[in-house]
Amino acid sequence: MTAPLRIAIVGGGITGLAAAHRLLELQPTSPSSVSLYEAGPRLGGLVGTQQIDGYTLELGPDSFITNKPWAVGLCKRLGIEDRLIPTDARYRRSLVLRRGQPVEVPEGFQLMTPAQVWPVLTSSIFSWWGKLRMGCEYFLPAKRDVQDESLGSFVRRRFGQQVLDRLVQPLVGGIYTSDPEKLSLRATLPRFLEMEQQHGSLIRASRSAAKTASANEHASGARYGLFTTLAGGTQELIQALADRVSREVQIHVNAPVTGLQPLESGGFLLTAQGQPPQTFDRVILTLPTYRVADLVQPFATEWSRALREIEYASTTIVVSGHRLADVKHPLDAFGLVIPAVEHRRILAVSFTSRKFPNRAPEGHVQLRTFVGGAMQPEYFGISDEETKQLVREELRDLLGVTGTPDFEVVARYPRSMPQYHVGHLERVKRIRELGAQFPGLGLAGSSYDGVGLPDSIHSGEAAAEQAVRS
Repeated sequence: MTAPLRIAIVGGGITGLAAAHRLLELQPTSPSSVSLYEAGPRLGGLVGTQQIDGYTLELGPDSFITNKPWAVGLCKRLGIEDRLIPTDARYRRSLVLRRGQPVEVPEGFQLMTPAQVWPVLTSSIFSWWGKLRMGCEYFLPAKRDVQDESLGSFVRRRFGQQVLDRLVQPLVGGIYTSDPEKLSLRATLPRFLEMEQQHGSLIRASRSAAKTASANEHASGARYGLFTTLAGGTQELIQALADRVSREVQIHVNAPVTGLQPLESGGFLLTAQGQPPQTFDRVILTLPTYRVADLVQPFATEWSRALREIEYASTTIVVSGHRLADVKHPLDAFGLVIPAVEHRRILAVSFTSRKFPNRAPEGHVQLRTFVGGAMQPEYFGISDEETKQLVREELRDLLGVTGTPDFEVVARYPRSMPQYHVGHLERVKRIRELGAQFPGLGLAGSSYDGVGLPDSIHSGEAAAEQAVRS
C-alpha cells in the first residue's frame, strides 16, 4: 500500500481550514496525514464573532454571497445549512453620501449600471448633465481593445466622471478598499467587460437582465437578497470546520512557520516556532503573498520578487452599539457608503442589525464603521482612542448619533486586503509559472482569484485537490 502523503498547511484562516477539510473528504481515495500551522492563538484569521451584552459582533466579514456556491456548499457538507439566514427584506437598499446627506442609491443600480431609468432621473445624486452623460452610454460603441483596464478608466469612458465619483467609487470601494484608478476591472468585475462586448451597452445589458428578474422583486432587491450568514455569526462556520478537522488533523497554534526548504530527495523541510523541524511531501501556503515571499526567498529569488508585486491595503473596523433613541437617522437601509469626493474621514458604515436579525438587543442598533483602506491610509495609523473619537464625530455628523455608545471595539487589519491592480491576472499567472518549478508547493488564499469568503474557500479546496493529484 502507498504510504499516506504528509501534507502541511500554513495558515489557519478560512482558506487553510477549508483546505484541511477537503483533504479529509478526499481521504478514502487519497490518504494523507495533515498538519496545520497557525501563527496566532486562534483559528479563523480575519473571521471572528463576539458576544457583548446581547449584541452579536462581527469583527471581520459579516456575510457571504450565495451566487458563488462554495461557502453555501461547505455549510451543507458540514451539516450547518439550516443555520443560514437571509438578509432582512425590510431594509434591502443602500445609501450614499451626497453633500453631507445620506441619499438612497437608485433602485436597480447594480454597482455601475442602472437597470431602471426613472429612479436615476429622480435621484439627487447626479446633476442633469451627469444623468444625460449616463444616458449616452446606451449609444456608445463597445471598445474593441480587450486589454485590462482600470475601473476608473472604464466607468469614465462608459458613464462619465460623475457616476464614478459619486456612486461607483464608494460602492466598489466598499468591496475592495481600492483606488479605482488602479483596480483591475478584468480581475474583479469581468462581467461588465463581457456585458460591453456582448451587448455594446451596459444599460442595454442590464435592462435585458432586469426583464428576466422575478416580478416580485426588483433587481436591486434581488442583489441584496443574494447575501446570507449564519444565525450565530460567521464564527459558526469556523467552529464547525475546526471541530471537524481537529479530529484528524494535527493543529499547531502560536506556531509561525519560520523556514521552508525544498529537499533534493523530494518534499520539503518545514520549521515552525516552538516545533521540531518536520518533512512533508506537500505544503499548502495560505499566507499573504508578502509572507510567502519571505519563506521562498532563500531558494527562489525571482518567485519571491513576483509575489511581492501584489500590494495590500490596511483597514480598521470600529464596531459599536447604540440606543436607537440616540440615532436621529432612521437607519432604514443596510448601510451608507462615502464617496472620496465628500472628503470625510470614514469609508462606509454598515447597519449590521438592519441587515440580519438578532445582532442587537431590542431598541438598540449595531454599526460597523470602516476606516483607512487604499484611499485613506493615513487614518489607519492613528491610535485606537483617536479612531474611536473620529468615528463618533463622523457618525454624529452623518447619522445624528449622540449619547454614549454601549460599546466600541476597534479591530485592526494591517496589510490584509490584497489590491487587484491593473495587470493582476498576468501577475498571478507569472507567480504560478514560477511556482511550477516546485511541484508539491501550493498557493491559496484571497490574493489570487477573489477576496470574498466563497473565493477563499474555493481556493483552499482547489489547493487541497491539487496536492493529492500532483
